[in-house]
Amino acid sequence: MIPLDVSDPEQISPAVRRAMQLCPRLDVVVNNAGYGLLGAVEEVSTTEAYELFAANFFGAYHLTQAVLPLLREQRSGHLLYISSIAGLAPQPGSGLYAASKAALEGMSESLAAELAPLGIRVSIVEPGALRTDFHSARSLQIASRSIDDYAQTSGRTVQRLSELDGQQPGDPELAAQALLELVDAPQPPLRLLLGSDALQRARIKLAQMAGNIDRWESLTRSTDYAEAIA
Repeated sequence: MIPLDVSDPEQISPAVRRAMQLCPRLDVVVNNAGYGLLGAVEEVSTTEAYELFAANFFGAYHLTQAVLPLLREQRSGHLLYISSIAGLAPQPGSGLYAASKAALEGMSESLAAELAPLGIRVSIVEPGALRTDFHSARSLQIASRSIDDYAQTSGRTVQRLSELDGQQPGDPELAAQALLELVDAPQPPLRLLLGSDALQRARIKLAQMAGNIDRWESLTRSTDYAEAIA
């Protein structure tokens, strides 16, 4: 095992070089490092937000840049980015965490199009609640500030997730098996949801988006030049 704090860019290249000494070929790179942060957007401090992005987004960004030269030389490999259903369907109180995962997903989707001609695959994994220690204080932080006006929105999310600890519906061992099946698939998906709770939230989100697009279609089209409409 090679220790690595992905929030420190200076550690990444030496860790990759050490890994290549142990195994000169990379087939699968899993970007799983990160942690949760709960609190209303106004409650989260600048320091908390920057530290979160350093781990959840920039860690994956720097590691990706470090391994891509080797993967391009191989003309093969599979990059997995462990996001969250929050990256697609945020809840109150998860704004900065969801933003870090949405940034990860945006980068990954663009990266998939860039790397496809080179034989390198990219998959975004969006788990729901897995029964790990993610909801414990080891992996989930609460914003240092608390504002009473958000008690019924973000505050309720914080309370609900703390009560869910140890009762999450997702089995982490089955999730691991799903990831193995994903990387063995001849044509893996760009996105993979994990868990029935993630599936439900994704379908609600997609239905809301489709309804919103349809409802405002005329205003959307109204901003085109006349010749573009013709």
